[in-house]
Amino acid sequence: ELESLKASWTAALQRRYFDLGIWTSPIPAMALTMLNGLLIKDSSPPMLLHQVSKTAQLDTFNYQSGFMQSVFDHFPEILFIHRTYNPRGKVLYTFLVDGPRVQLEGHLARAVYFAIPAKEDNEGLAQMFQVFKKFNPAWERVCTILVDPHFLPLPTLAMEFPAAEVLLSAFHICKFLQGKFYQLSLERPVEKLLLTSLQSTMCSATASNLRKLYSLLSNCIPPAKLPELHSHWLLNDRIWLAHRWRSRAESSRYFRSLEVTTRILSQFFGTSPSEKQGMASLFHYMQQNSADKANFNQGLCAQNNHAPSDTIPESPKVEQLVESHIQHSLNAICTGPAAQLCLGELAVVQKSIHLIGSGSEKMNIQILEDTHKVQPQPPASCSCYFNQAFHLPCRHILAMLSARHQVLQPDMLPAQWTAGCATSLDSILGSKWSETLDKHLAVTHLTEEVGRLLQYCSKEEFERRYNTLRELADSWIGPYEQVQL
Repeated sequence: ELESLKASWTAALQRRYFDLGIWTSPIPAMALTMLNGLLIKDSSPPMLLHQVSKTAQLDTFNYQSGFMQSVFDHFPEILFIHRTYNPRGKVLYTFLVDGPRVQLEGHLARAVYFAIPAKEDNEGLAQMFQVFKKFNPAWERVCTILVDPHFLPLPTLAMEFPAAEVLLSAFHICKFLQGKFYQLSLERPVEKLLLTSLQSTMCSATASNLRKLYSLLSNCIPPAKLPELHSHWLLNDRIWLAHRWRSRAESSRYFRSLEVTTRILSQFFGTSPSEKQGMASLFHYMQQNSADKANFNQGLCAQNNHAPSDTIPESPKVEQLVESHIQHSLNAICTGPAAQLCLGELAVVQKSIHLIGSGSEKMNIQILEDTHKVQPQPPASCSCYFNQAFHLPCRHILAMLSARHQVLQPDMLPAQWTAGCATSLDSILGSKWSETLDKHLAVTHLTEEVGRLLQYCSKEEFERRYNTLRELADSWIGPYEQVQL
């Protein structure tokens, strides 16, 4: 069966060579050997195009398994490109999927394409991108491409992907700044402060935090060296909008995962003077860690179960029917003013992408904004401000109902909001809005943010910040009363 599979794969590969008009040498035994494990686990033949020079080195190389192609078909919107150089100066291009819909685990789980161009010039890269597009019709759905700061052939990329926006990736900017901090040979306390601030900012890339980091760089870096850091990138909000949707925990996992992925690529390809040996070692690692593919399947299945619109969109008629049923249930159960407020929240849901993941007791709902916790059991509740202030079904609860094809039930909201219990919007807003609650939520959010920051600082920094909080508490309440921090 394996020999038959090899034969069918070879025939399919030769047809692909002919379709592209690319001359290649016969498929070497090395290529088949290192792909055998992948072939056994992948029913569809992989795409492998290579051209060998007279010195038996790989001139060009393009590889994509059938499963990698299916992953790209699911998540083509944002493409992350990473480059790894070997001692001979040859570069491996690794394409990875990115974005809020990608919830895949595994160090190479998001890799969808490997390529080594003949030369890293406009002609060589254009051919590489054209081969990628030839075997991936979903390339037309690429909206954003994330690259590193040293990526120079931007015109070629823009020509091959005319509808896509090319942006610097947050990960590569972080690695670039880290490298610069080390190169500048700063005093140890200053270097440590900059690295800690950079890590904290990358995990919470708000406009305010980015401005603070920008100011810190201006104050700590010698003026003559400051232009080398390109600190103006921190003020380019378009770069950070592509990353800001992640929570602090998600950002931490994202950077950690990419750090491991890039180290694996450097370990196997970046240290080998032979491109053949480097790729063989990389594929051998992929075979040994085939659990990544299981994680592929689990991630895809989880998203199929919890967010059908993320993989195979439902027909507009089904979506409209579900939304109309939710609107009818809101109008039938709620008072007029309450329905008006909730329908506004539903309108936001209809115009946005929402991600849904379930836990043991609660569901995580994200509408490309801050993540909130939804308690689906009646009466339904959410951690967002709207639900906490008005005790009404917010956009997160309505997104949950929409995904489950359910409607609002009377026991999902407090009695005072049911039809017949209130007469006007003004009276409801006047009676339900609480200045105390407003202050409580503001303080709660600030406290949670401080708590998260303290988790990532050093022991010395923790003691310093703790003592500052201790002094504040004593000055506000008095040392005569012990305040639990």
